[in-house]
Amino acid sequence: MSKKLFPFAVFIAVFLGAAFAPGQSEDPKVRELARKIDDLYRSDSSYARIEMEIVTPDWRRTLALKGWTQGQSKTLIRILEPKKEAGIGTLRLGNEMWNYLPKTDKVIKIPPSMMMSSWMGSDFTNDDLVKEFTFVDDFTFRMVTPPEAEKGILYLECRPKPGVAVVWDKIVIAVAEADTLPVWQKFYDEKGQVARIMSYSEVRTFGRRTVPAVMEMVPRTKTGCKTVLRYREIQFDLSLKDDLFSLRALQSGK
Repeated sequence: MSKKLFPFAVFIAVFLGAAFAPGQSEDPKVRELARKIDDLYRSDSSYARIEMEIVTPDWRRTLALKGWTQGQSKTLIRILEPKKEAGIGTLRLGNEMWNYLPKTDKVIKIPPSMMMSSWMGSDFTNDDLVKEFTFVDDFTFRMVTPPEAEKGILYLECRPKPGVAVVWDKIVIAVAEADTLPVWQKFYDEKGQVARIMSYSEVRTFGRRTVPAVMEMVPRTKTGCKTVLRYREIQFDLSLKDDLFSLRALQSGK
């Protein structure tokens, strides 16, 4: 990506356009609209405060987070609350990722074998935080009409191009025709089954951008589980120092 989605929104992008059949060349107008919506959450740099609510059949907890992004490959996330987890941080540089644990004052690099593991017990994975793909460049897409189709909603089926490192067989995205904002995304595994669903709600304006402020991820493989992200504040295109995205800054907590 030339610009980076904010953490957890790294896979959140949608498309709008006229239908075209597989094998046909893309309509330039379709691609331009797709790129416009693909950039919904992106900027050269960003800062945000986010509330993450993690729900399971046995327990529920809420994390307060703050995070920064710069360019395509830099992300820093810091937990503010609850107190027992305050200071825990995650740094992403390209395809590499580290966690900082303040209780032991240690920085731990996340190995490739752990990339599909849960981030902080949520329904988002470490892999979700490091992906650099864009739908418009790395996927092929076409309009579809699913059985649950509703009036006023556009549905796009997106499949990764050969060689793109994406774990999903396809992603189906529902977009409100009136405002071209996302309604939900369904992620399909290699068996063609829905593995998880991301829903969007509570449209808000942050600065000059109007986006859904709440995102709910529900895994279909874990009954009674969900993770809800609530954006409390987002600032785009800030002036950030390069040394903010460093192992030293991660460990210092500043």
